[in-house]
Amino acid sequence: MLIHLHKQATTTPKVRAAIQANTEPAPVLVERFGITEQTVYKWRKRDSVADRSHTPHRLQTTLTHHRRRPSRWPCERRCWCRWMICWRLCGSS
Repeated sequence: MLIHLHKQATTTPKVRAAIQANTEPAPVLVERFGITEQTVYKWRKRDSVADRSHTPHRLQTTLTHHRRRPSRWPCERRCWCRWMICWRLCGSS
């Protein structure tokens, strides 16, 4: 059986199942498996021994020029203060 673990994995599915089935205190399991207490508690809370997905839940997207919100003022990119300087330079309100 081929197991796909991420690079930072400190436990295998077999060790995770042993952690979930074992009723010994966490410090005993820490010594036995050479992991942290946080890892023991994490695997005891989970229902499965499989890794969770590491795929981003929100994809980063960049809007194209045509999909961007149209600017409110014609010279918005030139003005550092939209209310005063833009009004004075081009007369738009």
